[in-house]
Amino acid sequence: MQIFDPRQSMSSNKFEIFHYSDAKFEGVPVHQHDFYEVYFFIGGNVEYSVEGNTYDLKSGDILLINPLELHQPRISPYQREYERIVLWINKNYLADLCSNGVSLTRCFDNSNPSHSNLLRLTLKEQELLYSRLTELLKESSENDYGSELACQAILTRFLVEINRLTLTRESSPAAEAKTSPLISSVLDYINIHYCEKLSLEKIAEEFFVSKYYLSHAFNVAVGTSPHRYITLKRLIHAKHMMSSGIKPTTAAANCGFNDYAGFYRAFSAEYGITPAEYIKSLSPRA
Repeated sequence: MQIFDPRQSMSSNKFEIFHYSDAKFEGVPVHQHDFYEVYFFIGGNVEYSVEGNTYDLKSGDILLINPLELHQPRISPYQREYERIVLWINKNYLADLCSNGVSLTRCFDNSNPSHSNLLRLTLKEQELLYSRLTELLKESSENDYGSELACQAILTRFLVEINRLTLTRESSPAAEAKTSPLISSVLDYINIHYCEKLSLEKIAEEFFVSKYYLSHAFNVAVGTSPHRYITLKRLIHAKHMMSSGIKPTTAAANCGFNDYAGFYRAFSAEYGITPAEYIKSLSPRA
């Protein structure tokens, strides 16, 4: 078991895997990563919110979260021991694992109409994937001959199996999630119009509801305010642009920030580094 590390950035340019078990867990705010996350839930009283969809987790559930999705675990005040295995995978590393037209990112693709973040497994499937993750944990913690190559093989096999399982479920109804039709529509609207001038008042008028009702319903469903959600989405897209070589000033303007100073403050407050430091961090590391 590992001690929980609250950081939300990767130290490796390949993958990181953690096995956590907490008797008390203070929780984390709504957040987003620049990498893919596979979350294997083992035990506890937990709801997990991903982009306004809230899942009541059962032991053996897997959540698949892509780099653009805001998410948050919601821990019951009557918490049992909260145990999970969390796998983080660098975007470029995952792209390099794909070959011969086989995409290992398909399971994370929320543009697919049948996509669900939640993969609910049979007992046999749980045992298989749990064994893969524990094997990866063990191999990654050692420094034996060929460990890096062995880790790559285990991870590739695990991702192939995850994608096969999601493919078998594409013709079935999506896993059940608690979703507000209003908030789902508001999230779609924000994700289309994030680069425009947006305000709580404007969105409330668009959906013919009061701004007070919308603000409350949004906080309940998403776990944060509409204003913070819009800011986070703008920052996410700005980071993506900067990682593609676009200058910070241009990225800020293209993502709906009124001025660079406002973008700079928001970026630094959210990520603890400046835009220039973020660009510098993109340089390849061993």
